[in-house]
Amino acid sequence: MNTANKITMSRIILSIIILFILLFPWHQVGVDIPTYIINGSMTIDLRYVISGILFIIASISDFVDGKVARKYNMVTDFGKMIDAISDKLLTNTLIVVLTAENMIHPIIAVIIIGRDIIVDSIKMLIGNKGKAVAAIPIAKYKTASLMVGLTLKLFYDLPFSLIPVRVSDYLLVLAAVLSIISGTKYYVMAKEFITDK
Repeated sequence: MNTANKITMSRIILSIIILFILLFPWHQVGVDIPTYIINGSMTIDLRYVISGILFIIASISDFVDGKVARKYNMVTDFGKMIDAISDKLLTNTLIVVLTAENMIHPIIAVIIIGRDIIVDSIKMLIGNKGKAVAAIPIAKYKTASLMVGLTLKLFYDLPFSLIPVRVSDYLLVLAAVLSIISGTKYYVMAKEFITDK
């Protein structure tokens, strides 16, 4: 396993750790997770802060592994596959958890996760035909707004929530809108390969 793939695998491990921190029933085993009150009304759970820090590290690794793979000619089929899996594991599982905690609206979760399933299916179908669909810039903007939005959610929108403005909500709505647009563009680009003639 080359260096780029090791970085990608570390993102999967971080994703599992984040899920463990957020989902483990700490109170049932006698562990009290500290909470802090800010501005007299905002209660911050340390679990989310720790998860936010790990999420930032994992998000940076997503950028680093691609750079390393291209710079040192480490691009492999396994690397492409595991990179896609690690990206979805990191973001989509977190979306599900935060939606269950009523921190993200279910419609946003359905749009983003549904789009990922459809686009990944299209890419897989086209790949089986020996073709490839090029990445489009709007998909990168969608990923960026999603990553920043999720990060802010984990940090309770600080410092914007002190105003108060929920910037994360706007970014996640933007990510949902860009998901629809980019998903449509991917379908149009791939239509000739996936439509039976």
